[in-house]
Amino acid sequence: MSEPALLTQLQQKFGDKIAGSNLENIDPWIEITPAGIVEVCQHLRQEPSLAMDYLNSITAVDYLHTDEKKAARANWQPHLEVVYHLSSMRHKHSLVLKVHLPRWQDDQVGQLPPLPSVSHIWSTANWHEREVYDLLGIQFTGHPDLRRILCPEDWIGHPLRKDYQMPQEYHGIRAK
Repeated sequence: MSEPALLTQLQQKFGDKIAGSNLENIDPWIEITPAGIVEVCQHLRQEPSLAMDYLNSITAVDYLHTDEKKAARANWQPHLEVVYHLSSMRHKHSLVLKVHLPRWQDDQVGQLPPLPSVSHIWSTANWHEREVYDLLGIQFTGHPDLRRILCPEDWIGHPLRKDYQMPQEYHGIRAK
């Protein structure tokens, strides 16, 4: 199925849960609202004509300019973007989904933004969501075991956020 036809099908079925798209991109993508991600993913996996049975990866990007001059020129507000790469082994096609989230829930620094887990749809999401949680601080609600996967459990902060401050000391070991 072509990307424009798929986009039209998803817009008809899910309405305003489809928040945008860029089908002209080298890697075409469709943006889904946080509230729609589970329902859309279930449809993409279960619909026989789509059969998105493989989750390649889930990652995230922190859109934040720490330089004031660059921030003033940016045509977007700081946010996080979660990116899902899906494939169908049966039909040999792929799709990229994106979800935009605020950097902090309710603009409260330190309050991680929530996003429903898709680990019950693709079991590989379990590990991918844990990595995104650990490194970028996205709270995947409904995840069966959401805990750090790369950093120690008592680590403070999320190292891939652009405003992350590396601690000067960890358990008595000083950074140089």
